[in-house]
Amino acid sequence: MSVAVNIKTPELPPVALIAGPTASGKSALALALAERIGGTIVNADASQVYRDLRVVTARPSADEEARAPHRLFGHVDAAEPHNAAIWADEAKAAIADIHADGGTPILVGGTGLYIRTLLDGIAPVPQIDPSVRAEVRTLAVADAHAALEREDAEAAARLRPSDTTRVARALEVARSTGRRLADWQQDKVGGIGHAIHLAPLLLVPDSAWLGDRINRRFVAMLDQGAVEEVEALTARHLDPARPAMRAIGVAEIAASLAGTLSRDAMIERTQAASRQYAKRQRTWFRHQSPPDWPRVTQSCDSEYLKIDRLFPEWLLTR
Repeated sequence: MSVAVNIKTPELPPVALIAGPTASGKSALALALAERIGGTIVNADASQVYRDLRVVTARPSADEEARAPHRLFGHVDAAEPHNAAIWADEAKAAIADIHADGGTPILVGGTGLYIRTLLDGIAPVPQIDPSVRAEVRTLAVADAHAALEREDAEAAARLRPSDTTRVARALEVARSTGRRLADWQQDKVGGIGHAIHLAPLLLVPDSAWLGDRINRRFVAMLDQGAVEEVEALTARHLDPARPAMRAIGVAEIAASLAGTLSRDAMIERTQAASRQYAKRQRTWFRHQSPPDWPRVTQSCDSEYLKIDRLFPEWLLTR
């Protein structure tokens, strides 16, 4: 993260942050902390915002939500557009409300881009010319990356040619604004990192332990109604490009329901996709998070619940 975040300024309003890969124990820890300090849990996971997907996205259960206040979970219909900028505005409003009531927000999630956007702000890129966007989006993947090499060589070197979304975004910014995306990103606005007293914690458990946990959790999801949830969602015939439709497990379960994928293959593919996603999250937090943020690496659930060892005294004694 590029903007300095206050973790040692007690006069600023407090915010706790629990981040890490999927299935690492974030939700259980957030709930334990919320019960300890009377905090409010604020979702920072891109998929858990969707009302239609409680089980598949491992959203807190109704019983868990009854144990502590929760914000920004399941508040977006699957048909609605949603992104990091929208979420950051929602999160800022939720955090302000919680502070106004004298409470402590507890951000919890694994979507690094959302967390970075909230803390650092967002690049003030102007609206892209629709004709430029249309032209860029019609380019073949290889052609788009080749064009980016000519027009923003730095971005082209940083992005994989197969990363179609980010390549297209960088190219359309260069063509529409005449500036490189990196230049815009140096002028981020709207972040709250400088205005809060942050108590961050990263959960980065052993990958083998995490993989086993991911595998077992998905099997449990199937018993908890994941299939029925996806069946109801696919019955709406939404655009498959919608973010909710691309949540891990949705396409795999839908294929199983359609008879084009066996149950065993569906389980195997979803588990593999979740493990790959967790690996990307671990890499992101390892390289993109400030080095002074505390990290928990134990592969033991009980360690996560020892609140006194994981969070600063100033947060626990508010």
